[in-house]
Amino acid sequence: MTVAVFVVLGLLALLFLIILFKYVGLYVQALLAKAEVGLLEMVAMSLRKVPPALIVKAKIMAVQAGLPLQTRDVEAHYLAGGNVLNVVRSLIAAHRAGLALDFKMGTGIDLAGRNVLEAIQTSVNPKVIDCPDPAKTREGTIAAVAKDGIQLLTRARVTVRTNLPQLVGGATEETIIARVGEGIVASIGMAQSYKDVLEAPDRISKAVLTRGLDAGTAFEILSIDIADINVGENVGAKLQADQAEANKRMAQAQAEVRRAMAVAQEQEMQARVMENRAKVVENEAQVPLAMAEAFRSGRLGVMDYYRFKNIQADTDMRSAIAGHDVAGGGEPSA
Repeated sequence: MTVAVFVVLGLLALLFLIILFKYVGLYVQALLAKAEVGLLEMVAMSLRKVPPALIVKAKIMAVQAGLPLQTRDVEAHYLAGGNVLNVVRSLIAAHRAGLALDFKMGTGIDLAGRNVLEAIQTSVNPKVIDCPDPAKTREGTIAAVAKDGIQLLTRARVTVRTNLPQLVGGATEETIIARVGEGIVASIGMAQSYKDVLEAPDRISKAVLTRGLDAGTAFEILSIDIADINVGENVGAKLQADQAEANKRMAQAQAEVRRAMAVAQEQEMQARVMENRAKVVENEAQVPLAMAEAFRSGRLGVMDYYRFKNIQADTDMRSAIAGHDVAGGGEPSA
């Protein structure tokens, strides 16, 4: 019994020494900083696989900044997978800057995947966004066309700050860039001439700024500044030239259709002429047969035949004289 008692006492002493060496330093730090983290709480944290040093450090930072935090809340945020120190630093920064950010909102933003400390820094020190994003566009400009058909190439710089109440669920920088680009294109498109835009580029920024492009986003747009604007192509003239070329091709196609129809009609007429000539030849071949039949039947005599031949010869002579007259360009001699 005595040996058993000594063994138990030895184990308790060993356990006490382990707790003493592992947690007493943290407990003294928390006690001096008035962080209110008990020794037994630290042991319980270790059993729950929560690093006591991290929780004590976070509590000391909050207490020194005048922000009371519950140990249970800090531990719960760590177990939920949050960045405890980042949230505490963001709370301190918001408190010093006079921003309305409590621990619940900060942990919600952190668990949503947003960098809450960066959001606070952006809220205090506004951020400048290039529109369009040079890393995602090869040209690096926004192309817009005025009503006179002249293209303008524009770059803008948007100054924003974080809108903390809408940080969770709010749209990101890509939405701001897209909306600003759309507003610039619409504003330039409403200008009567590109000269009006070049004379007063601030009209574009003012018109875009009044559209409320930051609605539903995690940012508040402070200003939109036109950083650069250049004259591009004459899109109107190019479109007119393309339209004229298209009309020309259409007219050529229609003319080709008419030419093909004319050629087809000419071929058809030639075929008809050849058909009629064939009929004439066929009818002329019937003349000797008719004359032979007339001789046999006695309806045509020899004298009649010679008289027919004389008339035919006279007709051939007149035809030859007429053809010579047309070819020579004068009247035949008597």
